[in-house]
Amino acid sequence: MADDAKAKGNAAFSSANFADAIRHFTDAINLAPTNHVLYSNRSAAYASLNQFSEALSDAEKTVELKPDWGKGYSRLGAAHIGLQRYNDAVSAYRKGLEIDPNNEPLKSGLADAESALARSSRPRPGPGMSPFGDAFGPEMWVKLSSDPTTRGFLQQPDFVKMMQDIQKNPNNLNMYLQDQRVMKSLGALLNLKFQAGPEEEGAEAPSASGDGSPERKSNSEAEAVKEDTRKEREAEAVTISEEEKEKKEVKEQAQKEKEAGNAAYKKKDFESAIQHYTKAIELDDSDISFLTNRAAVYLEMGKYEDCIKDCEKAFERGRELRADYKMLARALTRKGTALAKMAKCSKDYEPAIETFQKALTEHRNPDTLKKLNDAERAKKELEQQEYFDPKIADEEREKGNQFFKEQKYPEAIKHYSEAIRRNPNDPKAFSNRAACYTKLGAMPEGLKDAEKCIELDPTFSKGYTRKGAVQFFMKEYEKALETYQEGLKHDPQNPELLDGIRRCVEQANKASRGDLTPDELKERQAKGMQDPEIQNILTDPVMRQVLTDFQENPVAAQKHMKNPGVMDKIQKLVNAGIVQVK
Repeated sequence: MADDAKAKGNAAFSSANFADAIRHFTDAINLAPTNHVLYSNRSAAYASLNQFSEALSDAEKTVELKPDWGKGYSRLGAAHIGLQRYNDAVSAYRKGLEIDPNNEPLKSGLADAESALARSSRPRPGPGMSPFGDAFGPEMWVKLSSDPTTRGFLQQPDFVKMMQDIQKNPNNLNMYLQDQRVMKSLGALLNLKFQAGPEEEGAEAPSASGDGSPERKSNSEAEAVKEDTRKEREAEAVTISEEEKEKKEVKEQAQKEKEAGNAAYKKKDFESAIQHYTKAIELDDSDISFLTNRAAVYLEMGKYEDCIKDCEKAFERGRELRADYKMLARALTRKGTALAKMAKCSKDYEPAIETFQKALTEHRNPDTLKKLNDAERAKKELEQQEYFDPKIADEEREKGNQFFKEQKYPEAIKHYSEAIRRNPNDPKAFSNRAACYTKLGAMPEGLKDAEKCIELDPTFSKGYTRKGAVQFFMKEYEKALETYQEGLKHDPQNPELLDGIRRCVEQANKASRGDLTPDELKERQAKGMQDPEIQNILTDPVMRQVLTDFQENPVAAQKHMKNPGVMDKIQKLVNAGIVQVK
């Protein structure tokens, strides 16, 4: 359930396992996609990993789902700050405060955003200014709460007060460098590891004087030692182990190979692109984008088997590394595309469809959804082609005819439907099934089949007689008359069409003479008022004046009667029982 996944996400977040938290919140969102709290929580987790673009996307979704919730704007502002879009951050916090004026996190966030905006417009630090000023921006608190080595300090009021003072004026950093908590925090903010100070290594025991009392230093001497210690801390070198340095260099080289592969891919130099991506994979197997990029090249080259192998490796490795769901979805989508390209029959599309569906459970992407719909459509078309057999279709239609003669209409429909599946281009099967539906009183289905029959063969008179009969039974006499007249254009002497016209005219004359019973008139009027054409006539200001003239101004009515267009509309109203001629 969504609540269970949410609880797991909250627990992971509390333990600073932000990647796990994102995964659990995503599972919860898949189960409850309209829950704004889930998007808010995942936004916070993304922000904790400095993935501010993803955090922004979730924050925007939170606000979209719950625009009157102040916390959503707090998430939105934090994401904008992380992306250094300070103007947008200020706007987000202000919008939130319009909704919740007493929200303290929003007030604090607005102050941080405005401070960052002011600082971003200043010139770069010059002589006498702290070079670490940018480290103490609004995102400082997010980084400190995310780092296990500094999170606990935030519970200590004196530490919070020191950091607030430094944030207001970074030049005050020198005043607090003797506090190891500040040193550790500076390292966390700069993503660096500082060497331990003298206090951490242990101080020498004070030597004793001849009288057994501790040796005391003068105030000036103590101040000098303090000043020397401060200078030593300021000058402390940042050290990175040789192993970490080498690892970093290897990753940088792998990225360069990837960029070279991307450039070659754009130039359609696929062989070179593969070489570069392969080298990147050999250097660094922790980035699955190298595999998915190489898979894209194989896909372009038509090497679908190789593409599928790379996508499967990328997905498996991504699961091990707990990679971003979007990357996992990309690998599956690419694999599904290769499978669809390889499909030769309808069953071949099944693994492609399954893969696309799996990709959508990882990340719902419009491109993947379109590919899924295309694959399902192609599968259906191939199924129809594989099932196509005109000979069997004719046999099934004859079986349907026999049941129709025996007045076993449901059985006849079954065989006509099979005939249509075997040959969907046969107008006779649609015509015969329309007749069955009419006999069973299923008028909408009968009308649909009759219209399909006419669409397949506009010269087939049976299609018009079927359609006209359905419309007549539905008491849409005007429409039935038009259908019969259209059929006569293709078969002028057809007796069924001529009889249909006669019956429609008879109904029209009956309405004109006022021979309808009260129930018939009421029913016809109700049906007429549902007709869009009748509604348009009645709401037309010109026609409303015409109707008024017919009642009150005989001279004007005579003029109107000479207008064929007006009289045609009047006749439609008469046929619908709306207007009666006396």
